[in-house]
Amino acid sequence: MNRRSCAAPVFVVGCLLLGACSASSNDDGSGGDSGSGADGPGGGFTGSGGGGGSGAGPGSGCSEAAELIYVLSLENDLYSFRPDVKQFTKIGPLECQTAMQPNSMAIDRNAVAWVNYVQNDGLGSDTAGSLFQVSTADASCQPTTIALPPNWYRLGMGFATDEAGGTAETLFVAGTGPGIGAGTSPGLGRIDFSTSSLVPIGQFTGGLSGQSGELTGTGDARLFGFFTTTPVQVSEIDKATAATNAPQSLPAVETPAAWAFSFWGGDFYLYTAPDPTLDPTRTTNVTRYDPEGGTTDTAYMTNIGFIIVGAGVSTCAPLEPPK
Repeated sequence: MNRRSCAAPVFVVGCLLLGACSASSNDDGSGGDSGSGADGPGGGFTGSGGGGGSGAGPGSGCSEAAELIYVLSLENDLYSFRPDVKQFTKIGPLECQTAMQPNSMAIDRNAVAWVNYVQNDGLGSDTAGSLFQVSTADASCQPTTIALPPNWYRLGMGFATDEAGGTAETLFVAGTGPGIGAGTSPGLGRIDFSTSSLVPIGQFTGGLSGQSGELTGTGDARLFGFFTTTPVQVSEIDKATAATNAPQSLPAVETPAAWAFSFWGGDFYLYTAPDPTLDPTRTTNVTRYDPEGGTTDTAYMTNIGFIIVGAGVSTCAPLEPPK
């Protein structure tokens, strides 16, 4: 759920020319502290249908829509994604009324997307950031009143349940700081919906201190980060302290210019693409990483036809592969 700022050595113009890159879009994608405030999860939006879900996810009350992955393209289009059948389905362009550019996304248990928008000055500094709520049914959009402080304008995002099997959840965020590079991230925070504010938690630990990361959470109350180091790393994150525990290096996965991250069915999905101005023939590759077996399938889906800059999955997503 993220991309490098426009001042990065790679991806120099991608986020300035949102929607103007040469990557083509495929309509069906077959190519290749939780709170009760007004801005709390749900926010009046509904998911993309289905009352009576399959029950594959933890807890109760999950619709089928809440069990899917959702991705956001560089062209500003929202898609649903079923990793078990390798199928992307276009929902439509985001209808958020803002001049800022979408950067990252998380999905709550009501199948509502929370999208981070960022304003960049074109010289390497982010000057503003906001959160919007987007319907996964039709990509309609409404602003929130959540205030993002400096150094937290550009985020990685993910919901995780507060306890295993529970339905209460928290939106965790990772700040990328004032620029791209080692040591610039302020670490992990969370969104307090009761006060519409961001609460810093702490810095990542070890070699991941200061590194930019994307987040994904699970229904068994765990939080993970995808860090764009070289090689890239995936690590569980302590939700209370931000400590990064036993990070795993994935040398087979490219260090991307545009990237996103999600969990589904016991596996992690890493979405990576290079700078499209350097290689206009390349779009996003989807890598499946099995943490239990320790396997990395970089051929899972390649060159899918569009560039993914954000991904989100709710805590309703299945913890194990469908049988």
